[in-house]
Amino acid sequence: MSRRVRRKLARRGKDKVDLPSYLEIEDEKLSLDGKGVVDWTRLPDDTVIQLFSCLNYRDRANLSSTCKTWRTLGISPCLWQSLDLRAHKCDTGTAALLASRCANIQKLRFRGAESADAIINLQARGLREISGDYCRKITDATLSVIAARHEALESLQLGPDFCERISSDAIKAIAVCCPKLWKLRLSGIREVDGDAINALAKHCCNLTDVGFIDCLNVDEMALGNVASVRFLSVAGTTNMKWALVSQHWIKLPNLKGLDVSRTDILPSAVLKLFSSSQSLKVLCALNCPSLEEDTSFAANYSNKGKLLLALFTDIFKVVASLFADTTKRERNVFSDWRNSKKDKNLDEIMTWLEWILSHALLRVAESNPQGLDNFWLSQGAALLLRLMQSVQEDVQERAATGLATFVVIDDENASVDGGRAEAVMRDGGIGLLLNLARSWREGLQSEAAKAIANLSVNANVAKAVAEEGGINILANLARSMNRMVAEEAAGGLWNLSVGEEHKGAIAEAGGLKALVDLIFKWSTGGDGVLERAAGALANLAADDKCSMEVAVVGGVHALVMLARSCKYEGVQEQAARALANLAAHGDSNSNNAAVGQEAGALEALVQLTRSPHDGVRQEAAGALWNLSFDDRNREAIAAAGGVEALVALAHSCSNASPGLQERAAGALWGLSVSEANSIAIGREGGVAPLIALARSEAEVSYNVKYSSDLGRLI
Repeated sequence: MSRRVRRKLARRGKDKVDLPSYLEIEDEKLSLDGKGVVDWTRLPDDTVIQLFSCLNYRDRANLSSTCKTWRTLGISPCLWQSLDLRAHKCDTGTAALLASRCANIQKLRFRGAESADAIINLQARGLREISGDYCRKITDATLSVIAARHEALESLQLGPDFCERISSDAIKAIAVCCPKLWKLRLSGIREVDGDAINALAKHCCNLTDVGFIDCLNVDEMALGNVASVRFLSVAGTTNMKWALVSQHWIKLPNLKGLDVSRTDILPSAVLKLFSSSQSLKVLCALNCPSLEEDTSFAANYSNKGKLLLALFTDIFKVVASLFADTTKRERNVFSDWRNSKKDKNLDEIMTWLEWILSHALLRVAESNPQGLDNFWLSQGAALLLRLMQSVQEDVQERAATGLATFVVIDDENASVDGGRAEAVMRDGGIGLLLNLARSWREGLQSEAAKAIANLSVNANVAKAVAEEGGINILANLARSMNRMVAEEAAGGLWNLSVGEEHKGAIAEAGGLKALVDLIFKWSTGGDGVLERAAGALANLAADDKCSMEVAVVGGVHALVMLARSCKYEGVQEQAARALANLAAHGDSNSNNAAVGQEAGALEALVQLTRSPHDGVRQEAAGALWNLSFDDRNREAIAAAGGVEALVALAHSCSNASPGLQERAAGALWGLSVSEANSIAIGREGGVAPLIALARSEAEVSYNVKYSSDLGRLI
């Protein structure tokens, strides 16, 4: 019996249209060759296409190159209806190469101005949805050309970062060129003037969803002319004249949802909008100080039939009141809606609410205002977890990013709020995040891995991640060809590797080789992934068994390469720390000698003791201290200028951290075991700083040093 996927076909006018495939069990055997091995090239075409659909774009292209038949199937239009270029450098040349596959693309996501410039070369004139981020450098000219080349465009979203170089002129061009537009969300525009908004009202008769988010100035009166709008967001927009808003927006005949989060809207404006607008159903006002500080309004607000979402309201309860059946659990309102019979009006509102809430909660988490512990613990974390289960990919991503952000107290010192982290764990968040990390969509993989990494700073969460199979998932993601995915996965392994109980599991999952391979794969242009990979290897190298495996899979060479060639201090510090930990097992394995014998290793570490960054100098000195326990290394360090460098370091660090003082003194002590080095230390003036260090508050213990650190939080 075999499982065969058949594709249903329907007809729309004269064209055949692919409908979703379904699985059908048939009494026939899968094609086998003479040895009883499956011959994958003889699979039915529909089955192969179904396999392709489960892969990301890069893997589809790789699989397509295996044979002529699969190359033909790999460019099937049904596989290329959407394209996510965010993780890739997409210039005009790359776009031209992709053009042959993009004729039928309907949805495109991109990142950065260079990719925006290249979009027109995809020749995807049937594009219906375009979404871009990191759009600060996109100009009016680029956006106008994109609009002119894609007349069928129905949805355009640019943000959440500011579109600083886009003006009202580009909005007017969009209005004229894209009459089918129904969704327009733009962030960070300096001024959206009346002419631009009136052009949208005139030419885009189907425009129902508008967002001018984090803008400096928006013409309130002109927005009152967009009669088709049903959902409007001005979240974070400044200089709003709320008297004009309450005067003109109440006349919008179709307005159902309004988002004024992170604005200075007044209680009087809220009451006016609700009492005078015939159509307005939901107003989202998260993180609006004027409302939250008015204790009378917050405590007594009541407007039957009109829903207010704010930090002082029970958001689950408010959303649940949209539905006639109030007997169900309010916390399940989002899942109940997704599983219920479809109601067009409710679906519109709930779909918009998911997007608005995911965006608003992420912004609240990023700004981290004081006094919100109760909100996050009582409903904020639960809301983000429910939103992670949305069918909207960008909502899922923002919710995961929100989880990664709201638990962080101090990113520099890798501190998270234990209560918030464990609230996520108690509500099933670890399993949800791991499920997202298993997705074939690389955007979801990256954001889920980031959240897992940050949450794993908490020891209890780290234990839960390991117990639910998270280490294997992260090790697999660390092998990704997508740098963002690999970087976040390496960060997760870095934080998990702090726990002694997780080191062996990471090694068994192939994590050591994956981390070493990352260093070679992204040796240039990937400072973030290199720092995380080196940091994880440093923690793992503190374990004797893991340290030997790190050496076996090429870790010594990889880390020395970083110490020699990388200019980013974070990478230098972690590479030096990893080499220090590898060299700390002199009595039990040969890594100490192996590091010393690696070409350029000692010279690189000596050079790093001259770094302007204390962390780099401390770890480099610690590595030289550990290496000095080997006789050959001791003499080689001196020959590489180590005595002079360490004496200079000892002179300069009298006011530095105790850790730096300890390692500088320890490295000199290690070298002084040799009589020749002792004489050289005295000749260089090294005795005086050693005496001074001995008299200082730093406690120097002349033993081999290990260290395990947490990673940086995002």
